[in-house]
Amino acid sequence: MIKKRILNFFFIICIFLTDRLSKVWVIGNEKISGESYFSVAPFLNFDLIWNDGIAFGLFSFEHKTYYNLMTAVIVLITLIIFWMITKTKDIEKLGFMMIFGGSLGNIFDRLYYNSVPDFIDIYINNFHWFIFNVADIFISLGVILLIVLELFRKNKS
Repeated sequence: MIKKRILNFFFIICIFLTDRLSKVWVIGNEKISGESYFSVAPFLNFDLIWNDGIAFGLFSFEHKTYYNLMTAVIVLITLIIFWMITKTKDIEKLGFMMIFGGSLGNIFDRLYYNSVPDFIDIYINNFHWFIFNVADIFISLGVILLIVLELFRKNKS
């Protein structure tokens, strides 16, 4: 039981650190080179933007009161997700841990920078998806995993 908890904690910390290191690298690269944009592949750019909204820049507010309220709601939801981790098991727990680890990364940025650095820009020709970060990848994968698990549960019923 303790080994599982340690592994779960290690998994969450790995997600958080992967997110933090990627953001520190991109921010540091901008400070050194003065460039916030560089091409990585024919379909991928790193383009640092500062997101003061929520997912994909939605609900961006200039007023700090709204930003702080939104941050408080995100922290509350993250605490609920932590509670869900303690109440679930197996693959479902993995989904919640991915969401939790990613959420911790973005909460850290909201508190430290007052904004979340997003930098992954995937595109095809002139169509660009929303710019996101590593934490967003894990949050999205966790949500997708939980949706798939729920769909399989409904099909078995």
